[in-house]
Amino acid sequence: MGKLVVCGVDGNFGGFAASVLRELVPADRIKVTAPTPDALAEYEAAGIETAVTNFNDPDGLAAAFQGADKVLVVSMPFVGPKRRAAHKNAVDACVAAGVRQVVYTSLVNATDPENPSIEKIDHAWTEAYIQGTDLDYVFLRNSQYAEAMVTAYFGSLEPGAMANNGGDGLMAFISRKDCARAAAHVLANPYLHHQVLNINGAEAMTMAQFCEYGNQATGNSIPFHELTDEQQYAVFDAMGVPRTTDGEFKDGSEAPFSSEGMVTFGEAIRLGKMAVCSLDYTVVTGRKPITVLEMFQDADNFQVGARHSVDA
Repeated sequence: MGKLVVCGVDGNFGGFAASVLRELVPADRIKVTAPTPDALAEYEAAGIETAVTNFNDPDGLAAAFQGADKVLVVSMPFVGPKRRAAHKNAVDACVAAGVRQVVYTSLVNATDPENPSIEKIDHAWTEAYIQGTDLDYVFLRNSQYAEAMVTAYFGSLEPGAMANNGGDGLMAFISRKDCARAAAHVLANPYLHHQVLNINGAEAMTMAQFCEYGNQATGNSIPFHELTDEQQYAVFDAMGVPRTTDGEFKDGSEAPFSSEGMVTFGEAIRLGKMAVCSLDYTVVTGRKPITVLEMFQDADNFQVGARHSVDA
């Protein structure tokens, strides 16, 4: 049997996916990649095959994927042509190396032409590009990471209210850890072919309901206030958040994403474009997703964290 490859184990997602995969299959079935040797030391010590490469290194990717059966392609955090080029490199390398299946981390409702999220454009493009090859695939259309909103909740304590442009739209917030766990289970599962899975949290909720779970867990009384898209941009501008992913990101920012991505994501939620709530996560993993309340009760372990990517 060929290798199961996890790309980007230096990152929050890839690292956790690899840790779960190690519980599911023998070490000699796994191969991991990262852009620097330091991130691979623990895997080498555990007898896991490694490769130093990244999505901007087509030749290195093709070499790393030789002998692989399945490859987990974790979508990059930057947005636009640079992201699509990086994803294309990864897919082309899979084709060149004779990989059988790509597991790709996409976005809920990625192919809806009325979904205003700028993030979904790259995901829809990548899905279509993969479908234009002979590769088998599983697309994991993940809901928004709850960690981003947990971090935002605690950042709202000083102003005394949580505010964004999501309105009363619904989102089945899911932990990044659960998304990574689902990816590991799909890699280890030989029976999934040409599938699109919705990886969602246990409950679709409004931002006001999300705040209530935070208040229940912490004893706070933080309300939710709705912002317009223009007001949301102004908030991020004041925080020094770049409008696009080509901008400069501050170290330790509670919003390590571009404001264009976050504002259009909030607009999509408000318009009901992110309200998907399925049982696919439980079917794939055999367990229920971590609830928002549980994440707030263990909030130190459910923060958004730092950006991890090689953007050059």
